[in-house]
Amino acid sequence: MAFAELLERVGSLGRLQLLQAVALAVPIMWLTTQNVLENFSAAVPAHRCWVPLLDNSTARAGAPGAPGPDALLAAAIPPGPGPGPHPCRRFRSPQWQLLAPNATAANWSEAATEPCADGWVYDRSTFSSTIVAEWDLVCDSQALKPMAQAIFLAGVLVGAAVAGQASDRFGRRLVLSWSYLQMAVWVMEWTSTRARVLAMTFNSLGYSFGMVLMAAVAYGVRDWARLQLAVSLPFFLCFVYSWWLAESARWLLIAGRLEQGLRELQRAAAINGRRAAGDALTMEVVLSAMQEELRASRAPAGLGSLCTARLGLRTAVSMLCWFAFGFTFFGLALDLQALGSDVFLLQVLMGAVDTAAKLGTLLLLGRLGRRPTQAASLALAGLCILANALVPRDMRPLRSALALLGLGWLGVAFTCVSVYTGELFPTVLRMTAVGLGQMSARGGAILGPLVRLLGVYHPSLPLLVYGAVPVLSGLAALLLPETQNLPLPDTIQDVQNQSVKKATQGARGPSVLKSTQL
Repeated sequence: MAFAELLERVGSLGRLQLLQAVALAVPIMWLTTQNVLENFSAAVPAHRCWVPLLDNSTARAGAPGAPGPDALLAAAIPPGPGPGPHPCRRFRSPQWQLLAPNATAANWSEAATEPCADGWVYDRSTFSSTIVAEWDLVCDSQALKPMAQAIFLAGVLVGAAVAGQASDRFGRRLVLSWSYLQMAVWVMEWTSTRARVLAMTFNSLGYSFGMVLMAAVAYGVRDWARLQLAVSLPFFLCFVYSWWLAESARWLLIAGRLEQGLRELQRAAAINGRRAAGDALTMEVVLSAMQEELRASRAPAGLGSLCTARLGLRTAVSMLCWFAFGFTFFGLALDLQALGSDVFLLQVLMGAVDTAAKLGTLLLLGRLGRRPTQAASLALAGLCILANALVPRDMRPLRSALALLGLGWLGVAFTCVSVYTGELFPTVLRMTAVGLGQMSARGGAILGPLVRLLGVYHPSLPLLVYGAVPVLSGLAALLLPETQNLPLPDTIQDVQNQSVKKATQGARGPSVLKSTQL
């Protein structure tokens, strides 16, 4: 654990950490806009079939008696399952008898209707263009929308799989400059134990602010193609300044790149106003402090090490927690239209609730610890979603409140699992473990939108699935060890030493454990 001592010398919570946290918060915000972009670019506008009687001026002029627009609509389009005209059916021929004063629903039959053979007419009062209206992803093609979401998230899954391994092999900064997928744990390695939760919470707040930012940008840009461009261009700026960011000195030393690791520590000391401490650091000091860790790091530590008896349970349960978050969050957050008509307001409220939840995570992680917070946040998120399945669909305000509350608890779960995963695994495997976690989250995110298709069998079935998964994952999180107030392990042996130490302290009694943590 000697790196913690070196980090304290050069400053574990100084100007360097602050600048890097701010520099990373910007791309995180814009990264979030990509994740929730389809709430706006793939919004489903109100629509009906295109029919000559309504949409062809020549046919409309030939209508008997010159009826008004509402009358023409009633004669051309059957009523839908909800208020308004049917979105997917039209009459084969105008049903003029429906305009009679004593006409009833029995005056027409399903046999008199047909699918929208000539396309659809979309309401463009909210969005001038969406991919749904562009490519007619409605009615029989409505399943293509969640499939498009799944394909996008599958690409992110591949990135998480590659970036986790590449970060452990080539370094954090190099991979960060090209992907921005491994930011959170990289920040963790430049902070001490006491500042770790604060840094990670600030980092995760970028996602919360990004949700509000997405609503603001989408409110001003209502065309899907221009909106996509608006939320993508800022990444070029982030790429340019990412080369200024410091590589993880912890990783450099463990990887055997001692001279570069020493230079990064001295640079950190200079930025933090501790130049004298940096000048006092020499290769002999580093080698003496890191002797045990460097010896242990020479042992091979590949992907298979995560499946050993020491780390196998941690790997499986942490991946399950990541999966539960991605599965439930993206299943709900990418379908805001199901919660209410004003998606802009709902997106802002989701960001506000997520912000409050993540600020509350600071208190929960400090008071309760990692394991209880992880278990409780997932279980409570699931219970809120399961309760929503019992609420009638016409009670939209209550359904929206329960959904936002569930998403808030998922925000707590995300912050906690980001901190927890980094603390459960040693430096030589940390980014690989986080990469596996992100793969699990993206795997869940791919499946999440597709679960909405189960709604054709029963409207509440997707909510039951979304609620059950985090509840079960929260119970599984109780199997993980507590890592509160423990320094980050650098090697697999450090993990073993922590387990032995905790077992010894537990045998001595709770009073000894409490005094040790203090």
